[in-house]
Amino acid sequence: MVDVSTKDATLRQATATGIITMQPDTLSTIQQGNAPKGDVIGTARLAGIMAAKQTSNLIPLCHPLPLKKIELAIEPDAAIPGYSITATVKTKSETGVEMEALTAVSDAALTLYDMAKALEKNMRICNIHLVEKIGGKSGHWQNPG
Repeated sequence: MVDVSTKDATLRQATATGIITMQPDTLSTIQQGNAPKGDVIGTARLAGIMAAKQTSNLIPLCHPLPLKKIELAIEPDAAIPGYSITATVKTKSETGVEMEALTAVSDAALTLYDMAKALEKNMRICNIHLVEKIGGKSGHWQNPG
C-alpha cells in the first residue's frame, strides 16, 4: 500500500455512477414491486452501501477508511430502459474515496441484476465511472464527459 501517514486528514468526497439496462417489461415489474425475490431497489441500495464499507477487503491495496457518509440513489429511467445508479461517499482521511464510490455503484448494479435475473438474464451493467472527486492533493476534479 502507498504510505499516506505523512498526509493530513482532510475532507474527501467522490461520486460515481453507472447504469443497468433491461427490457421495459422488466423495469415495469421491478417498479411495481412484483419481482420474485422481493424489494429489488431497496436490497440493491443496501448492498451498495455495505460494499462501500468493505472496499478495502475487496480491492487489494486499498486503505481501510472511516467513511462518514454513503449516499446511494437508484433511479428508474424509461429512456434507457433501466436504472441509473449514483453513489456519493465522504470521509475525513489521508486518502480519497473514489474506490468506495465505484464499489458501491458496482455492487448495487450486481445486486439489482441478481434480484431481477429471474425476470431477464440479458440485463447489462454499463458505464460505471467516476463523476467527481473533492479534496486531496489534486483538489476538485470533475469528469469532463
